[in-house]
Order: sequence, then C-alpha cells, then structure tokens
Amino acid sequence: MGVSDQYFPDEPKEPSMKTKCPGPKTEAKLAELSTVFDTKNAIFVTDFYNSLGNYICDADGNLLLDAYCQISSIALGYNNPELLKTTRTKEMSVALANRPALACFPSTDYYQILKEGLLSVAPEGLDKVYTAHTGSDANEMAFKAALLYQATKKRAGKPFSEEEKISVMKNELPGASDMAILSFTQGFHGRLFGSLSTTHSKPIHKLDMPAFKWPVAPFPVLKYPLEDYVEENKEEEASCLKKLDHILATYPHQIAAAIIEPVQSEGGDNHASPTFFKGVRELTKKHGVLLIVDEVQCGGGGSGKIWLHQHYGITPDIMTFSKKMQNAGFFFHDPAIAGDQPSRQFNTWFGDPSKALIARTIIHEIKKNHLLDEVTKTGEYLYTKLDAIRKKHLKLMINLRGQHRGFFVGFDLPTVELRDKFIYTCRQKGLNLGGCGDKAVRLRPALVFQPKHVDILARIMEESFDVLENEKN
Repeated sequence: MGVSDQYFPDEPKEPSMKTKCPGPKTEAKLAELSTVFDTKNAIFVTDFYNSLGNYICDADGNLLLDAYCQISSIALGYNNPELLKTTRTKEMSVALANRPALACFPSTDYYQILKEGLLSVAPEGLDKVYTAHTGSDANEMAFKAALLYQATKKRAGKPFSEEEKISVMKNELPGASDMAILSFTQGFHGRLFGSLSTTHSKPIHKLDMPAFKWPVAPFPVLKYPLEDYVEENKEEEASCLKKLDHILATYPHQIAAAIIEPVQSEGGDNHASPTFFKGVRELTKKHGVLLIVDEVQCGGGGSGKIWLHQHYGITPDIMTFSKKMQNAGFFFHDPAIAGDQPSRQFNTWFGDPSKALIARTIIHEIKKNHLLDEVTKTGEYLYTKLDAIRKKHLKLMINLRGQHRGFFVGFDLPTVELRDKFIYTCRQKGLNLGGCGDKAVRLRPALVFQPKHVDILARIMEESFDVLENEKN
C-alpha cells in the first residue's frame, strides 16, 4: 500500500470531468468574486471541501489530478488527515485566537514548536531561524539582514553619527545605504519592492515599479539532453562564473549579498550543475559577499531532499523558505546576521505560530513516512516516463530536464502559444499543470504523488501532445 492510499483511502482512482474547465459554475463564481476581489489571475475556482489527496476539485465538480498544487504549496495532499488533526488541537486554537506579536510578546511554546518543527530540518550549518509571512517577505528580511550585517561590520562598533541619523531621514547618504544585492538573470525572488529588484523572470512582474540599480549576473542556459552537450554546458557555466567574478570584483558599490535559486522556478525551471553552484559559493566567499539561497519554491522535499541546494554540497550564509512548508522565513548561523540592536529587523508578527504548527506536522509526516525516499523513487519513474514521451514527440517536447531531482522536472514547448495550448488541453482531460518562463511546463506535485499518479499524468500528457500533433498536421 502506497503512502497516498494510507492517507487517502477514498482518493479518486482517476480524473473525472463533468464540464469544461473552467466551467459555468466557476465562471459565475468568478464574476461574483470579481466585484470585490481581483480575479484576473484565476485559473478556476477551487472546491477545497471536496478536494482530496492528489486531486483538486473545482466549482463544477471536476476532479483533476493536480501536479501543480497551489504553485508548489501543498506538501501532503489536499485535506490530509494529519494536518486536519493539527487544526483541531488546543495549540492551534490558542495560536489562532491570540495571534502573538512575536517580535515583542513571543508565546511560551514557540521555542518548542520551532525546535520540533523547522529547526529539526535546518540545513547543515544553519541553526537559527527567523519566521516570516510569505516567500517575498522572507527574501526581503534576508536582504535586510545581509545589508545590516555588512554595515555593522564596516562600522566596527562605532555608534551612529549625527550625519547618518539626519541624512537617513531624508533617504540620503551616508545614513541611507548604497550597498547592493546581486541576483541572476531569469531569477524570481518575489514581488515586494526590494525583492522586485532581484526578480528578472518576466517584464510584467515589475513594469512601472521603481527599482534599485543592483547588479545582475548571468545564470547558465544549458543545452539538453545534457549527455549530448557536456563540453558546451561546461563552457557556459565557466563563462557565467567568470562574469560573476568580474562583477563582484568591479561593481562600484559594495555588494552585501548574492541571492540564487537552486532551480530557477518562475523564470522557466532552469537548472545548473553542482559545479556551478559550488563556484558561486567560492566566489561569494572570495569577495566577502553573503550567499542567500532562495528555497521558497525549491524547498520542502520536492527534490528528494528537504532542501534542493543539498544536492550541490554547498552551505549558504542564509537560506529562505516558504510554500511547501506552509510557513516562511530564513535560516542562518552567524549571530551577527540577526543584528546587534532591536528595532532594526522588526515587524509586529514575525511569522505566525499557527503556520509553524502546520510546518511541524508536515515535517513530522515527511520523516515518519520516509517521503523523501518516496519522492526520489517516484521522481525517477516520472523522468523515465516523460523521456519516453519526449522521444515520441521530439518536435513538441524539448529540453526535458530535472533527472535525479525528484519532482523538479520541467520541459519546454517550441512557443508560448503551444505551451499554453498544451496546458489547457491537459486540464480539459483532468490534469492540472503550471507554466513558467517563456515556454516551460513545470511539475510541482505533492510529496504523496505515487507511480500510479505518474501513469495517469503520462497518459494525459501523451494524449494532449497527440492533439497538438494532429492540429499541426
């Protein structure tokens, strides 16, 4: 019996489509909701009451196999019984009814919640945590931590000068900083004002917004299949590292930190080798720059390891997280990253104990049911099935990538129009997928996705590629 059968004995055996998706009830509910709420990004309206396990239910009663999972945010399947049990505990009731202002009035049980949950899966070398609200929020807090760390180091124990205190109130030097955060091409780190300056996925994400003039280094663009382009890809990564070294050495202002995703998710599911990431780590150390690894979408077990950067054998200075943990924040080690004074890294909530309780249960279930091993095995099966489909549809399914990275498997179609048509066709057949980048399809199933679900996914994908082939001919 698979782990999904243990959790969800009544999970549907296969998708069931009663109407098109989106159907008439969804369209009516979207029209109603749009009078008070922005629905421009809505794909369909979800019936969370009747979603179960690996299947998402829409307002029309359609049941779709979900390989997208709320943009990679569902770890244990819909309405997981252990998570529902957590919601009914006294701990949860008290946390919800009395949401603590953790910055000033942390709860008596918060240390224990963190110790038993998030800190039990802290990346090697990072033993402290800040909790936050969202992935964007976690990244912005990490930026602040890096900037304050470097400024405090430079000040070397001296108090703030009167000039600094006066100028900062006018947003001017020397009180305001001209330090920078380096990011990479195609990266995505959020949509708040600071994080937007490190986001380079699509113009629509940041058009018309003010931006910091921060440096951007190239992320490798690899050729696939990897085994056919070994030397070319080596040269590409070496070239990117050389350019990064040059930027770090010559940028006119101090670079406080560099931020990078272990797999660039929103920007197109772009991968790079362990050699590249080790090179980034070495160069940031060489130039005295903190390394922030953004695991907002990559973390939580979907790669077969709890944090994807663990595949590369590197230790960052800061690692941010959110999504599958259903909590957010960042891990670190150096106490100086937490700052030396109150009110510098500060907000009222500093996260939410109710979310930390959910994260604790997710982590407990991952360990209890050996879900990382399950993801690794199922991920290998998934890649094999998709590679077989690729060989049948060479002109449509291109750049298949993510072997040995669990569920972090992606591929491209030749154009954005074909990609969108493919995703739409799959959805009408009962498979929910997500797009990213210019023309990529990304897979983000729950950790309880099993080989039987892969078989359904592969069948629907193949049928959908056949539809595209027939339309083309």
